[in-house]
Amino acid sequence: MALKNTLNLGNINQQELQSIREIASSHQMMATKFDFYSNQCQDQQLKQLFKQSGQDAQTTATNLTNSL
Repeated sequence: MALKNTLNLGNINQQELQSIREIASSHQMMATKFDFYSNQCQDQQLKQLFKQSGQDAQTTATNLTNSL
């Protein structure tokens, strides 16, 4: 499941900001890995699962980053 919208992060402290950056970075890494896995699969159902998971992770990373 992806974060579909940006968040209002106007009143967060530095520690919270750093945590959100780390979460966004982790989701970006997941998107990259899922894309790689998708390209390695022969099974179409598994390939589609990895592709959708990668898209969801990318959407979440993008929306978190845009919220900052």
